[in-house]
Amino acid sequence: MSTPDPDPRNTPGLTGDGTLRDGDTPPAEGGISGISHPEPPEVTRAWGPSTLVTFLVVLVCLVVAGIVLGLVL
Repeated sequence: MSTPDPDPRNTPGLTGDGTLRDGDTPPAEGGISGISHPEPPEVTRAWGPSTLVTFLVVLVCLVVAGIVLGLVL
């Protein structure tokens, strides 16, 4: 099933002034509503405390590894 053309000149069943003819009814709405699957919850805080602590620990580990390997300083 295709949706009707939104251009009033091409809409079937209308008279010249854009009204419905006697006895005609507009097309029915689709019977499907809502979404097909549940959506995941939105992330509220991407940079929370645990993310920052993890980032700092990884950064310190990289600096220590660089010092041990003689790449930094």
